[in-house]
Amino acid sequence: MNGVATFVILGDSAAAGTGDADKNGALKGWGYYLAQHFNQPLVYANLSRPGAQSTEVVVDQLPKALILEPTLTAVIVGGNDALRNGFSPQLLRDNLRQTLMQLREIGSEIILLQLHEPTKIAPLPKTLGTVLNRRINSVNAVVRAVGAEFGAHILAVRDIPHVYDRNRWHVDRMHPSKHGHQILAQNFRDILSPRWDIAPVHIDPVTTRARKDSLLWMLRHATPWFIKRSVDLLPAALILVMGEYIKILTRRNRDVDAILYFPEFVNHRESGFAQVQEARVS
Repeated sequence: MNGVATFVILGDSAAAGTGDADKNGALKGWGYYLAQHFNQPLVYANLSRPGAQSTEVVVDQLPKALILEPTLTAVIVGGNDALRNGFSPQLLRDNLRQTLMQLREIGSEIILLQLHEPTKIAPLPKTLGTVLNRRINSVNAVVRAVGAEFGAHILAVRDIPHVYDRNRWHVDRMHPSKHGHQILAQNFRDILSPRWDIAPVHIDPVTTRARKDSLLWMLRHATPWFIKRSVDLLPAALILVMGEYIKILTRRNRDVDAILYFPEFVNHRESGFAQVQEARVS
């Protein structure tokens, strides 16, 4: 790809670089490392925001991106949708489709991200973990189907070797560490290298955070976050767990996989989305 390229990132904390801040608190993240290794003039703009949901992406971030006429756009969203009360895969799908449709109309190449399995890095009570995994799986299903519809490149985090190694995750166990962000940049580079001239991404040596620093970080950042999110997510989580137990009690003779089942999202041209709406999504 010749000439000046414009690389824009839309999305949430996974797009913004949470887990990889410099000494001044400024976020870097995988997009920063990837942009550094382009062997051509590049305009780089990260318009993402930690906490953003898919509605914010299409309503607020996308219009700003379209002004820049990006050659390449990353859209990383869905995790915050899944963590909110009233999660709707249909709304996520509609927002993501609208975002990708408008980006495709201006000729932008698109990259997407499918999420990891959160309970493998942050253990939760079994039932709550089941509910969370079901939601994350539904996000990934939406990303996979909409990405296929619009010809986007998709990086499946779960397919990255050794992805659950502790040094690849921030102390909050929700976001990649600096090392993890560099690994993501490396994998995005591998996806894009057939069409883009991008040098191999440099991976810095792993530095281990002192236990004292980890505890201080948790007290300063994680505790306020947990209190704020408890107002929304915790009551919903309790209701979801109760609902899960009811499902188990009323479906004793059914196969366990049937209780956890969530269907594949298919191309909207092949099947109406109404079929998916009736799927059991907690």
